[in-house]
Amino acid sequence: MIEKHIVLDDIDLLTFYGVNNIHLQMIKALYPKLRIVARGNMIKVLGDELEMCSFEENIEKMRAHCSKFNSLNEETILNIVKGGTPGAEKGDSTAICYTVTGKPIVARSENQQKLVDAYQQNDMLFATGPAGSGKTYVSIALAVRALKNKEIRKIVLSRPAVEAGEKLGFLPGDMREKIDPYLQPLYDALQDMIPAQKLTEYMEQSVIQIAPLAFMRGRTLNDAVVILDEAQNTTTQQIKMFLTRMGQNTKMIITGDMTQIDLPRSERSGLKEAMLILKDVNGISFVEMSEKDIVRHRLVTRIVNAYDAYEKKQKEEALLKNEELKTKNEETIK
Repeated sequence: MIEKHIVLDDIDLLTFYGVNNIHLQMIKALYPKLRIVARGNMIKVLGDELEMCSFEENIEKMRAHCSKFNSLNEETILNIVKGGTPGAEKGDSTAICYTVTGKPIVARSENQQKLVDAYQQNDMLFATGPAGSGKTYVSIALAVRALKNKEIRKIVLSRPAVEAGEKLGFLPGDMREKIDPYLQPLYDALQDMIPAQKLTEYMEQSVIQIAPLAFMRGRTLNDAVVILDEAQNTTTQQIKMFLTRMGQNTKMIITGDMTQIDLPRSERSGLKEAMLILKDVNGISFVEMSEKDIVRHRLVTRIVNAYDAYEKKQKEEALLKNEELKTKNEETIK
C-alpha cells in the first residue's frame, strides 16, 4: 500500500467537490479499494498502487475539465473514470474560455476575431471602438485563458480614475472602497468567467490585480497579461508611463472609446497620441471596432448611430456657420 497527496490548483473547490461533497462521495464510491480524504485543496489517498495510478490520472482529467469549463457533474466524472471523453471536451473549438455556467465565450464579430488573432501574433495591441463592442470583455477572456493555461502568472487590470461627466465628491471608506466604483466593470467581466470563491482567492494572492492607473508607476510587470481599459481618458504622460511598465513574457492590451473622452477640454487624450506615435512600431497591433460589433441590446447600436449622426450634423452646421461668418466679414471689409 502506498500513500499520495494530490494538490488541486486553479479550480473552484465547491465546483469540484460538489454541493455537500456529492462529487467527492461519487469518486470515493468509484474507487472502493482506496481510502480518500479531502482537506481543502489537498486530497490524501491511501491504497493499492495500480488503483492509485488510475485515480491520479483521472483526478487530473477532472481538475483540467473543471478549470477549463468551470463545471463538473456526475456524468462527466463517470465518463472520465470509465475512460471516455466528457461531452463538453468536444465543445466549441472557437471558445476563448468559458463562463462560470459553462457557456463558451467566443468572438461574436469579425473585428472581435481580429482582436483574438492579434493577441496571438503581438505582445501589445490597441483595441478601440464604441460602447458594447466587446473590446474589454474579449480582452479579459484572453487574459483568463492565458492564466488557466499557465502561460502567465498574473493578470493586471487598470483604469484611469476619471469621473464620467459628474462630480462624485468625497467617497467614504479605505483606498480600495474609494476606487472600486471606477473599476466595477472589470469585476463584472471577471465574475462572469471565474467562480466567486476562486476569484476572491486569486485577488487575495495578487494573482489578479485591479488598480487605478496611478498605482502602476514604478512597477515592472513580468509574466502577465496587462489590460488598460478606458485609455481614452489617459493623459500623454500617463499612457507613456503605463506602456513602459512592460516586462518579460508580458502582453499588453489597451482599450478605449474615442467618442467618450471625459478629460478636461484642455487635456489631450493620451490614447490618440500614443496610437499616432506607435502606428509604425513592429510588434504592436491596432484593432478598430465599429457599431457592427456591438453585442449588447439592439438599442445600443441604434443609440450609438443616432449620436454619431447628431454629432456629424452639428459639425456640418458649425462649419456652415463659420463659412457664412467668414463671408460676411469679407463683405464688411470690402
